[in-house]
Amino acid sequence: MHTTVALCLVTTLVHVVLVFLHVAPPNPVSKRYSPQINAWVYPLFEQNWRLFAPDPDAINRQILARTAHTASNGSMRVSPWFDLAAVDNSAVEHNAFPSHTTQNLLRRAWTSYDETHGGDDTARSERALMLQKYLSNIAADRIAAHNNGGAFDFIQLRVVTLPIAAPGTAAGNRPPAHLDNRLLPWWKVTPHGK
Repeated sequence: MHTTVALCLVTTLVHVVLVFLHVAPPNPVSKRYSPQINAWVYPLFEQNWRLFAPDPDAINRQILARTAHTASNGSMRVSPWFDLAAVDNSAVEHNAFPSHTTQNLLRRAWTSYDETHGGDDTARSERALMLQKYLSNIAADRIAAHNNGGAFDFIQLRVVTLPIAAPGTAAGNRPPAHLDNRLLPWWKVTPHGK
């Protein structure tokens, strides 16, 4: 019993010292033992300051989705575009304490997808396939919630990206903004609305 308590105390003390050395300004001790400190801290105990100084997006991103359903006669019925980002933005604007999920789920899913697929929408790893499925599931579930029972089997996303102008820049002095309009392929999803 005493051995277990002593082991827990020593482990806790070592953990606190190593994390402190990781987040402290560079010093002779942290420089000398950097490989050992990093081996302990990464990937589970990484520290950052985003809670106190978040890195906001420098772009406005509109994520739209549309669905398709193949009828029994073989014809395909395609829905109009539905703005998923507008639903999130509305939920944040009208809530004094919006949840982290409301603010970031769709945005982070898109960012992760974009990082793993690049500009050609080709999955190059199992993680990329998982993130594609994750993004399509989020979009499908959100459309199903607003779809009033309409059935669909496929989903397609379109992402429109527009940079945010620097603060204080007059509208007439802004350089022309580069609008990026990215259309993703159709993805098969679990049938919704049946």
